[in-house]
Amino acid sequence: MSDPGFWDDPGNAKKVLKRVSRLKEGVESWENTMAKIDDMLILLDLAIEEGDDSIKGEIEEGVKSLTEIVSNLEVAHLLSGEYDDSDAILSIHPGAGGTESQDWAEMLLRMYLRWAEKRGYSTEVTDCPPGEEGGIKNATVLVGGENAFGYLKAEKGVHRLVRISPFDANARRHTSFASVDVIPEIPEDVEVEINPDDIKIDTYKSGGAGGQHVNKTESAVRITHTPTGIVVQCQNERSQYQNRITAMRILKARLFKHLEEEKERKLDQLQGEQREIAWGNQIRSYVFQPYTMVKDHRTGIETGNVQAVMDGEINEFIEAYLRAPTKIIQ
Repeated sequence: MSDPGFWDDPGNAKKVLKRVSRLKEGVESWENTMAKIDDMLILLDLAIEEGDDSIKGEIEEGVKSLTEIVSNLEVAHLLSGEYDDSDAILSIHPGAGGTESQDWAEMLLRMYLRWAEKRGYSTEVTDCPPGEEGGIKNATVLVGGENAFGYLKAEKGVHRLVRISPFDANARRHTSFASVDVIPEIPEDVEVEINPDDIKIDTYKSGGAGGQHVNKTESAVRITHTPTGIVVQCQNERSQYQNRITAMRILKARLFKHLEEEKERKLDQLQGEQREIAWGNQIRSYVFQPYTMVKDHRTGIETGNVQAVMDGEINEFIEAYLRAPTKIIQ
């Protein structure tokens, strides 16, 4: 910051102010928590001194609430990665299996939308083409909120479903897979050079639900980055212009990720490391039949309340992953 021109760059000023705001909020959270702990200790001392058992329930409830608050603060402290406080771009892709896997992908999409809603995060489904018989072919969601990427990065990997298929007339048990990818939305001040000559832009009529606007005009946009083969689509907005802006935001983030991965691959080659990403290496299994269980294979955390998980109750899995001393590279 000794550079006299540092503050002349609006991006630098914005970054520093955001960092200051985050640090201030963190300090205030700890100060408020310590104040609550002091109040609880005073209440406990009074109860002991006067032999009053009537406030036992109030103290137990207070301790339970404080335990949850401290746990959340500890998890937030773990989110210290460079882009952990960024918004997230979450993508879901069904595996082989046609309608089965496409339906599973749609179930996962609903799970993440419910999770984001419970956290007060904003969501924007930018692309979600429906399957021919059911489910979705893929989905891309912009998730906005404090530490959105920091939390959702725990969900990256292959998710496995075991259930009796509603699409099977013989009611047989099927196994389906879907992959989830999560990348941070890159801040405006981070430069990612995109040569206009390297991109191909196609427009088409948007599909799926959406009222009379759907299939009337070519408002949907598909952008292909020729050198890398990265393809992004957006059909959520009503205008082609807005869809193009959103698609470019997603392209910027995915291209940035591609460049970072290229650097890592070169470093791995120099270090002699090899990292394999295999479709069978699922991070979590969701079993509906013959019993009910959701188990995270990285941390060992499991629950029998499948319905709660599918309704967005996945914080237990996310926090266990973030607390793990070493992370499994997906």
